[in-house]
Amino acid sequence: MSPRTTARRPGLTLACAGAVLAVPFLAACTTNTPAGSAAPAGDTRALTVTATDTACTVSSATAPAGKLTFSVTNAGTKVNEFYLLGSDGLRVVGEVENIGPGLSRDLVVTAIPGTYIATCKPGMTGDGIRSDLTVEPSGEATAPTGNDAELIAQANQGYEAYVKEQAEQLVTGTQAFVAAYKAGDAATARTLYPKARTHWERIETVAESFGDLDPKMDAREADLEPGQKWTGWHRMEKDLWPARATGYTALTAAQRATYADDLMANTRTLEKRVSALTFTTDQIANGSIALLDEVAKGKVTGEEEYWSRTDLWDFQANVDGARVAFEGLRPLLKQKDAALDKQIDARFTALQALLDEQRSGSGFRSYDKVSTTDIRGLVTAVDALAEPLSKLSATVV
Repeated sequence: MSPRTTARRPGLTLACAGAVLAVPFLAACTTNTPAGSAAPAGDTRALTVTATDTACTVSSATAPAGKLTFSVTNAGTKVNEFYLLGSDGLRVVGEVENIGPGLSRDLVVTAIPGTYIATCKPGMTGDGIRSDLTVEPSGEATAPTGNDAELIAQANQGYEAYVKEQAEQLVTGTQAFVAAYKAGDAATARTLYPKARTHWERIETVAESFGDLDPKMDAREADLEPGQKWTGWHRMEKDLWPARATGYTALTAAQRATYADDLMANTRTLEKRVSALTFTTDQIANGSIALLDEVAKGKVTGEEEYWSRTDLWDFQANVDGARVAFEGLRPLLKQKDAALDKQIDARFTALQALLDEQRSGSGFRSYDKVSTTDIRGLVTAVDALAEPLSKLSATVV
């Protein structure tokens, strides 16, 4: 859920993960599903977005408050993504990522009156191509009623508690990690690194929604913009696992302390901001979908933890977060589409079974020790889950 200012390596949908992993027969895989019929034709809350390499054309600059459906089509040559941002250009209201050329995806959000910014990011880099969208009072009651209202309140409160608890655990885990790192205890720091990051990855899309913090905390070296200072988790990861770096010079004790203190300060800021958050049904549903997109973008390709090869820890944590969001919405989903609920649940279970096969001790195998056959199975399972999960927002909002 982040309008990251750091560039992401373009084109890493599941369809091209096979090329990264030398598994060419995965060319048919993709996280992108055709836009659905979430809103009837002619509905003023149904907007189309045509994204190209140079333009982001929204069918209307205004819309009535309530449930809005953005049907986003990538008519360009680069992988694209679409965000609906708050008026500050930082707060993420909703997003769809990894939209391959020629493909479409729907974003469903509930919008109150106000000014928003519609943003396409061709190549998934930079600040994107932006345009204003005004959501006007509709004069219609949009709040849920009856049993739906009770189930929605329960889901929102449950997810809020989960996110805050994970943020608190992130602070605790990061404290232990940076203490070992600053002390020069590399062995302990390497052990604590994936454990602490688990709490970040479980709420990654929430953490990323703070556009000023995310680049400072989670930028990868391959994604840096020209002139951008590299700080955060992955800067320290490289220092702890330098084997893949040619001619690397280890950081000094003073440099380690600087990076560690910076990460700790930003983690505390994140926890404080998270403590003030509340959530809506569309945010929870879109967050579940976005976390699975995170798996496709960097975990299954082996790029997220390039130095440490701890990608499967992150993979599991993203799946954990996506499933918690889905589970909170299940009582509502069962009422609206029991078949979809059953399908999503079965595919989460199938994906988890494959992840469990990669466990080693209390953690996971190093990603370079996972066979291409097993990676292929994981990619296929993620793709199979992404298809029905992409329908979650439109069904429950």
